[in-house]
Amino acid sequence: MKKIILFISFLFYITSATAQQDPEYTHYMYNMSVVNPAYATGVPAMLNLGGLYRTQWVGAVGAPKTFTFFGHTAVTDKVEVGLSLISDDIGDGAKKENNFYADFAYVLNLGGKNKLSLGLKAGFTSLQTSFNGFKFSDPETDLAFAENINVTKPNIGVGAYYFRDNFYVGLSAPNLLSSKHIEEKSGINAYGSEAIHTFLTAGYVFEINDMVKIKPAFMSKFVTGSPISVDLTANVLYDNKFELGAAYRINDAVSALVNINVTPTLRVGYAYDHTLSNMGQFNSGTHEIMLLFNLDLLGKGYDKSPRFF
Repeated sequence: MKKIILFISFLFYITSATAQQDPEYTHYMYNMSVVNPAYATGVPAMLNLGGLYRTQWVGAVGAPKTFTFFGHTAVTDKVEVGLSLISDDIGDGAKKENNFYADFAYVLNLGGKNKLSLGLKAGFTSLQTSFNGFKFSDPETDLAFAENINVTKPNIGVGAYYFRDNFYVGLSAPNLLSSKHIEEKSGINAYGSEAIHTFLTAGYVFEINDMVKIKPAFMSKFVTGSPISVDLTANVLYDNKFELGAAYRINDAVSALVNINVTPTLRVGYAYDHTLSNMGQFNSGTHEIMLLFNLDLLGKGYDKSPRFF
């Protein structure tokens, strides 16, 4: 069956110069190293691994699907390193983007339990498009879709992350190099570019008693030429094992989140987003599945998971 060009994919791709491009994450508080290279736990010899799969706007043909994998560990009490992979598919193969990054963070002890981490992210982005078999209402094919694209370009990012046992706040720009994906061609000035995204994140843990903790979190995304995206989340953690929460992405979606410690080292989570914008009439919501795994490299064991957020 031939592919049919879809309005949502077309709109996302052509207007990407002024729109938010990085994937959304409802579990952003557990996916922090992907958006901020300065993310740190301060727990040596604990390898944190995570995977997240998000299928957005289910029922809308060509809607985004995102897979994220990351690994992160503290090498010393001052140095933390990590790797991440983000694979984003829009339009059922029309636009595929893979991001591979290595992270380096240096942690400064500010006294007491206060720490400030400064981070650098470096890697590359691979972009492929496939317009083969597209059907257009206009008999003349738009030159922007006349040929497929297959490019790989480097990128870097920076971040800062202040944290203590029950609080964190971070500021980051994971993609600093703005690069054009479709160059000007035959007098056509339309192009796609990788816009710089700036993330502001914060979270706190209120310990109600030994069994119950309330964990509010916040994430804001800034992109030139696009409205500010704001996520507000509140999770309740019971017995350090079961977590239930709700989230609101302003003017976009409301979400329900749940996760559980299946074993002392494995946490499984799920989130559902109900779309509030006018896109809601074209889809049945968004599903997100998360897996977190902690590997104690020295076998010492810890009383509390270093990824409390």
